Amino acid sequence: MASRSKLFIYVALGADLLIAVTKFVAAAFTGSAAMISEGIHSIIDGMNQLLLILGINRSKKRADSKRPFGYGKELYFWAFIVSLLLFSLGGCISFYEGFLRFRHPRAESDQTWNYIVLGIAFLFTAISAGFTMKKFNKHRGEQGFWEAITKSKDPSVFIVLLGDLGDLAGLTIAFLAVYLGQRLHNPYLDGIASMIIGVFLIVLSLLLLKECRSLLMGEAAGSKMLQTIIAVTESDEAVVKVKKHYSMYMAPEEIVLQLLAVFKKGLNAAEISRAIKRIRKKIQEKFPQVKQIFIEPE
Repeated sequence: MASRSKLFIYVALGADLLIAVTKFVAAAFTGSAAMISEGIHSIIDGMNQLLLILGINRSKKRADSKRPFGYGKELYFWAFIVSLLLFSLGGCISFYEGFLRFRHPRAESDQTWNYIVLGIAFLFTAISAGFTMKKFNKHRGEQGFWEAITKSKDPSVFIVLLGDLGDLAGLTIAFLAVYLGQRLHNPYLDGIASMIIGVFLIVLSLLLLKECRSLLMGEAAGSKMLQTIIAVTESDEAVVKVKKHYSMYMAPEEIVLQLLAVFKKGLNAAEISRAIKRIRKKIQEKFPQVKQIFIEPE
């Protein structure tokens, strides 16, 4: 299995932990609910990076008698858990904290700490997002941003990317709440901002859950890849046509493929066996991510 780089995740993890510390320090001095929500968000983001690293490491385990198709789907499972945590902890806690602060507003005259922390957090998050975006752009090629998200087979990349973009949006909301609350002398804006951040995280989490569920259930290889595989198979001198095909992603770089092929009449078992070996070699030369190929003669 090809190595899956985790460097962008470590960058995001380091940024989240540093940001969380500064946010909680600011919240302790100012009592800002929006800042507490952002601190919680950063802690959960850090937990998410650790779970993604766990998923990547476990997905690299070699196939054995218990898992003959390998452990690739470990990554999809832990990505699903990360998306669920973002909903249950990040979104719900932020919304609840904001609701409590809205019911019991607390006015603060000096917001210096909040502005300092928001600036630092925005800088570190932007660095992390830029690092992850670079990796994302490398993989998406000519695809549009949203198309690449929905068609991506590597949840570790789009979860970290969307998490960073969500952080930037949350920081912007928190900044507006602090600034407008101070200018308008309206302490209720702090709680409202926290609830908005919570709703935003819940929506983002539901989106990620949908994408991760699809990967966990099993997605087929792309239509262009399958068309090329069929063409390669049918170009072999021993094959008449491919009658049926089945494929499934077991991991971002690991596909299982089954072909039901009609072979020419008069071929004996040895000739069919040699043809299958030829076809398998040609397919894997063109698509090395197709790790396991089963070709069954009709």
